[in-house]
Amino acid sequence: MLNRKKTKPTIAPGMNDAEELNEEATEQDIETGDYTSVTTLSWDEVDPSEA
Repeated sequence: MLNRKKTKPTIAPGMNDAEELNEEATEQDIETGDYTSVTTLSWDEVDPSEA
C-alpha cells in the first residue's frame, strides 16, 4: 500500500485547467504513482420547471 499524505487539493499557479486536468497519465506516471485522480463537477443550470 502506498503511503499517501492527506493534503488539500490544489492547482498550480498558471496551470491551464481544462488542458492539464484532462491529460491522461502516462504508463511511467502510473508505474511510479505520480498521478492524481481528477473528478469534475458540472452544475446543470436548467430549471426543472421549464423542462
